Amino acid sequence: MTDISNIFKSVLESDRSAVVICGLDHKIIYMNPVAVKRYEKWGGKDLLGRSLLDCHNEKSRECIYRVLEWFKVSKENNIVYTFYNQKENKDVYMVALRDDEGNLIGYYEKHEYRNRETMKIYDLK
Repeated sequence: MTDISNIFKSVLESDRSAVVICGLDHKIIYMNPVAVKRYEKWGGKDLLGRSLLDCHNEKSRECIYRVLEWFKVSKENNIVYTFYNQKENKDVYMVALRDDEGNLIGYYEKHEYRNRETMKIYDLK
């Protein structure tokens, strides 16, 4: 039987968007390869174990704190639209991570690009 954690890791590592996962203490515990490359000029893989808050200005930190508190209020509070990045034509969300009982265990930032896919449908060449 395949280890489910390897499957989840594979999903994250094959994502074309940056994925940075943080614990409740805001420490970066995972970065997929796209995130490592995207944040290379700020340290890339050396950001692992550091506080995400160190990478944001005061206003952004306040928003992160506010969203994290909202996540804690209800198990139903799981995703917040945080901004639109016009340069990259994408929406950005902050997403709660929960254990099997619904307890908040961390969070991550989700990027959804609005650009139409240019790959041909089922082009296996």
